[in-house]
Amino acid sequence: MKSSYRSFLQVEPQLVDGHISYFLGAVGMPGLTALLGVREKGHVTDGANQTMVVSGAAGACGSVAGQIGRVDGCTRVVGICGSDEKCRVLVEDLGFSAAVNYRQGDVATALKESCPNGVDVYFDNVGGPISDAVIAQMNNDGHVILCGQISQYNKDVPYPPPLCDETREALKSKNITRERFTVLNYMEKHEAGIIQLSQWVREGQIKVLETVVNGIENMGVAFCSMMKGGNIGKQIIKISD
Repeated sequence: MKSSYRSFLQVEPQLVDGHISYFLGAVGMPGLTALLGVREKGHVTDGANQTMVVSGAAGACGSVAGQIGRVDGCTRVVGICGSDEKCRVLVEDLGFSAAVNYRQGDVATALKESCPNGVDVYFDNVGGPISDAVIAQMNNDGHVILCGQISQYNKDVPYPPPLCDETREALKSKNITRERFTVLNYMEKHEAGIIQLSQWVREGQIKVLETVVNGIENMGVAFCSMMKGGNIGKQIIKISD
């Protein structure tokens, strides 16, 4: 693997046993975002009996972030997603401890059941009321990895979006860190990160989820489906063999 310009990294197909689409997802930018987010902002400590919650957990980044939390030593990893099928995949295929369908029932109640010891690390991909519910149940000295706020992107608000009074007070009173995270600020760690992710994938410690649509003529349909949550893992358009 060779690097040249600051924004360019040449990768080798053998790193992913020829599955080159993985470089768009689990062994690419989404995977690096998950890895460096957990490692740089999550403060996961093996043996510390920590619980991690991931929102947007069935997406390209969230699905990898939760698996990294498990690999790095979290006792429980709970995913929040938008369908029962996604919940099933997270638990049965990816090894999450539990999953919450935010479209079914009360998220706060489901979180209490899934996180009996509270939440120590929160990988936040969505923002909004879901994140308010998670932060309300976080333990003292917890850490929020502010990766994305997709529920807020169509609103005319600054980034990060403003928080409600209750959430701001919870962060302050519990000494919870909440720092925005941009993977491009860690370019010097990308090459080692790609090698680590590819090793985990080859060893089966991290499993890759993809939703593949054939034909570039179907790109628009696939994109709209992704924006409505129709994908599980990375949305891929396959244009040729």
